[in-house]
Amino acid sequence: MKWNSKKIDRGGIYALTQRMMAYNSNKIEGSTLTEKQTASLFDTGTLSSEDAVIRAKDVEEMTGHFLMFNEMLKTYDLPLSHELIKRYHYKLKSGVFEDLANGYPVGEYKNRRNMVSDIVTAMPEEVEGRMTELLEWYHALPQHTLADLAKFHADYEAIHPFQDGNGRTGRIIPFKECLKNDIVPFIIRDDRKVEYYHALNAAQTKGAYGALNSSSWMNRRNIKRWAEGFVVPIERTSDRRRRDHGPRTITAWYGAMYLHHAIFYGCKYIAPERRRSLDSSLSRRRDLSAKRNVFGS
Repeated sequence: MKWNSKKIDRGGIYALTQRMMAYNSNKIEGSTLTEKQTASLFDTGTLSSEDAVIRAKDVEEMTGHFLMFNEMLKTYDLPLSHELIKRYHYKLKSGVFEDLANGYPVGEYKNRRNMVSDIVTAMPEEVEGRMTELLEWYHALPQHTLADLAKFHADYEAIHPFQDGNGRTGRIIPFKECLKNDIVPFIIRDDRKVEYYHALNAAQTKGAYGALNSSSWMNRRNIKRWAEGFVVPIERTSDRRRRDHGPRTITAWYGAMYLHHAIFYGCKYIAPERRRSLDSSLSRRRDLSAKRNVFGS
């Protein structure tokens, strides 16, 4: 699959989030592309480098991440399932020659054992069952909070269901679920990689999820600030909502408005009937979010 840079809004929050999410999530996994190169690849579909050697795999995985992010936006309101998670993996990895040459399953769970630090990951024959247990636990929750997403992420990474690409699919899932549940989304930055890995390891080995659930390194405030800058109605409407419903509901509304801008100003190629359905759903959820006091700031 080819990344088409002509169908996107390059100046809005959608483009900014695409670049930041792809750069940081790939960088955490060892990508050598810079932020500038990531932006160039996203904006123009080209790369320029004077002396550096650019690995083909880094480019393929970066474009794959762009495609996975778009797929996430188009399916954010769908319930998590084996099929949806595999679809994200397929978008990420289907154009990566090295994975195909090594016989790695693309869009399917792993067929060989893999290791991650001191974590014993699931054997290939265990993946389906353990992922089913994780999904059933998640869907049985009465509502979904950041704490729930932190636990899901840690357990997902402990299973390590795919041969490669577990970190990137694992980080796109909480982003999707934040949008689905009116929570301001977050991006895990590469410069917080060590802290992130320590928190992840503590959750997986000790059951201590507190650090992983900490908002201090999730930069949710930055995304809220970006939404304020890009989406004109927020400043005007937030005053009324703050007066009528209190400050805690504003966070949910920021999340809804971020989603609106990302979908309707970024993914312009979404089919008209799908756009109408999303618009209707978003309007209902935005109205509900103003009446509920369920999400923290």
